[in-house]
Amino acid sequence: MTIIEKIIANHSGKTTVKPGDIVDITIDARVARDFGGANVVKNLEDNGLGVDDTKKTFFTFDLIPAGSDQKYANNQHICRLFARKHDIQVYDVNAGIGTHLAIDKGLAWPGSSFISTDSHANILGAIGAFGQGMGDQDIAAAWANGSVWFKVPKSAKLTFTGKKPDNVTAKDIVLNLLAKFGASTLLGYSVEMYGEAIDKLSLSDRITIASMGTEMGAIIIMFPPNDEVLNYSEEATGRKIDPVYADDNANYDMAESVDISSFEPMISRPGKPHDSVKIHPEEKIKIDSAFIGSCTNGRLTDLRAAANVMKGRKIAPGVVLKIVPSTDEIWQQALDEGIIKIFKDAGALVSNAGCGGCANGHVGQNGEGEVTISTGNRNFPGKQGKGAVYLASPATVAASAVAGYITTELEVPEKPMEFVIGGAETKAESTRKTESASGNNKPVEVEGRVWFIEEDNIDTDMIFHNRYLSITDVNEMGQYTLDNLEGYEDFAQKAQPGDIIITQKNFGSGSSRQQAVDCFITLGINAILAESYGAIYERNAINAALPILQYEDISPLKLTTGNRIKVNFETGKVENVSKGTSIQAKPFSEVQMDIYQRGGIFK
Repeated sequence: MTIIEKIIANHSGKTTVKPGDIVDITIDARVARDFGGANVVKNLEDNGLGVDDTKKTFFTFDLIPAGSDQKYANNQHICRLFARKHDIQVYDVNAGIGTHLAIDKGLAWPGSSFISTDSHANILGAIGAFGQGMGDQDIAAAWANGSVWFKVPKSAKLTFTGKKPDNVTAKDIVLNLLAKFGASTLLGYSVEMYGEAIDKLSLSDRITIASMGTEMGAIIIMFPPNDEVLNYSEEATGRKIDPVYADDNANYDMAESVDISSFEPMISRPGKPHDSVKIHPEEKIKIDSAFIGSCTNGRLTDLRAAANVMKGRKIAPGVVLKIVPSTDEIWQQALDEGIIKIFKDAGALVSNAGCGGCANGHVGQNGEGEVTISTGNRNFPGKQGKGAVYLASPATVAASAVAGYITTELEVPEKPMEFVIGGAETKAESTRKTESASGNNKPVEVEGRVWFIEEDNIDTDMIFHNRYLSITDVNEMGQYTLDNLEGYEDFAQKAQPGDIIITQKNFGSGSSRQQAVDCFITLGINAILAESYGAIYERNAINAALPILQYEDISPLKLTTGNRIKVNFETGKVENVSKGTSIQAKPFSEVQMDIYQRGGIFK
């Protein structure tokens, strides 16, 4: 078996498992954040459920630790009251990012299982653990039962050859991989990384790469634990750990060799993490702001890399640099080493530990028309604000903040670029995608008007923007469906109960927000059909009894928006009633049909 197959088997009481098997997995650590935490509490209380094991159950407040948003502050208080009532540990606003705390505090370890309302919980693959982001219904079910159902994914094996160039960082590695594989080639895979260059990667490097597995569409990126990781986890847990490695004869659905010697420093252009290109300093793309932090690049080594570039230098006039360490312990270490002083002397704003600008967090948002270079993991439109966001490594972000334009650490000019008074600076064009909507009903066969959205990689920020994430009342969600999507801002007003949505690859990529499913249910959408789905979105839809189906080729239907479509969930047959055409989609699994017929996972 592969690494993930062994971990799942170990946690499901099975001797062996294979891709496609659906099993119940015991979860070693079950986490809710300030994002989604109040909804987890609401799901438990509304359904009269208790907590299975409070010693394995945690709250982490990392998205809006400052509580600067009134609704988030209220949600945090709801979680604190619930924690006091049930004796649940809270890693509060002074602690840092929950997935990092899971590693540093020994909540997770090589071979363990971990879930969170954080869509980047698969960061735990950095230590060879099973980690998954899930919606608030999934987390509530795990808190109540101690386990969740999970479909064993296919595994892919990437073997790296050659020597890593010295100027290529861990962030550059994952940006090169995104350029090679895109957002959907590895969709639904557990990806294992091998090779001499991989063996040499530090824990921080592994965290950076693993944290962007979500952006590659992967279920998780798994690193076989090396000695550094094992020693770190054993010190964090205070016990000897028996790590999990793949068998020599493990079966992989995909296996590729990757020449790491060809990798180079890269940036991702605004709108798409996988739109990664080589850095061209000569283009002098002017920036307004810079951000260093997030679960991808907020470790001590990341801060050191930035400090090495910024020491003795000043941030370019007119540029704002915001820095957010990933945990409070890292913040303190940076203070002790003099790194914080370097940042402050350069003119940066250093905030308390947390997620920062990611998901419009407490520090690091940008405004409309603003151009930002960021170490975050996503640059979807609206993700870090209304401006345009480039993704890069900490060294590149620091160099660009000093230069005033996007450049590498080896090409920082002696004199920075300055804004011209009354002049026009270079601005990046932010790309916005189009998207679609759909919904569900109880019958096994449904018919309705179709919305045909010919677009890949439609993300959850497009479906339900993060500015509405504090909403917990499902009845309020429908009105905001797709209003962050160019061309579909009035979708909620035009959609009719019974409509069906058909779109393309990787629908629902992005965050773990349950609202991106519930908003369609509120509108009475009959079903959603896509070529593939984001892994968390697929789970959220199934658990909420929103019918979703997967097809291989939609072209025989000869679809046009407005056609009437008939879909059978039991057989998978899809008919275009308007044109007399049909295709065969994948029917509901037994688990999906059971949850659908019950009206949701809690029924």
